[in-house]
Amino acid sequence: MPHSDDIGSAVPPRPAGDGPTPDDHRLAAEVAERAGALLIDLRARLVAEGADGDTLKQQGDRQAHLLILELLADRCRAGDAVLSEEGADDDARLRADRVWIVDPLDGTREFSEPPRTDWAVHVALVIAGVPVAGAVALPALGVTLVTDPAPPPPPSPPAIPRVIVSRSRPPAAATWLAETMGADLVEMGSAGAKAMAVVRGEADVYAHSGGQYEWDSCAPVAVAAAAGLHVSRLDGSPLRYNNANPYLPDLLICRAELAATALEALAAFEG
Repeated sequence: MPHSDDIGSAVPPRPAGDGPTPDDHRLAAEVAERAGALLIDLRARLVAEGADGDTLKQQGDRQAHLLILELLADRCRAGDAVLSEEGADDDARLRADRVWIVDPLDGTREFSEPPRTDWAVHVALVIAGVPVAGAVALPALGVTLVTDPAPPPPPSPPAIPRVIVSRSRPPAAATWLAETMGADLVEMGSAGAKAMAVVRGEADVYAHSGGQYEWDSCAPVAVAAAAGLHVSRLDGSPLRYNNANPYLPDLLICRAELAATALEALAAFEG
């Protein structure tokens, strides 16, 4: 377990000189925003046509995925690879220097339940295992948070910290953490919406256990780290991306001043 004075964002270092360009940040933001706009229009049209929730989920995933692939193919560098929740995966991305990891619609359940707003679009660029540029769009709120310009630090926290959890399946580790820290629980939908709630100062800690994939956390981690928040696995180890197996089951995103307390509490969790 790291010492309290060593705790920061547990993101592995990049090789010197191997980083994103301003165009990468702009591209992530543009792609996330355009996919979000498509989803807003699609949801309104399908609801007007009387479509059921399953149709909203399927069409939202598919159409946002196709648009993102089209935009990246047109604008990203030659040789860039893409890993999308909705796309076929192969080993080519493991040989690429730069990999875009995207979740075209994070929170399909919430998207399919209008007027819910807690769903997101994730677009991130990974170099050497590190998310170096990214954007998380919250289309129903008209908000997109990006790595450059980074979001401002969240305002001062309340006296009682707020731990954000899934509204349908609160992870045992998160409920344990809230009890140990004497925190209030805040329920919300998608991973991106939860992470951005911490970035925006609407919550203070987002701890997840029990299963996620790289596309669930990559862009949110990029934006949270750019905002100066702590990001790591639940055991404090770094979050690494573009692995052969994209399963990345847990993460911790929280205010930097709460990281030591949260990691100490999580170390005692035996769930």
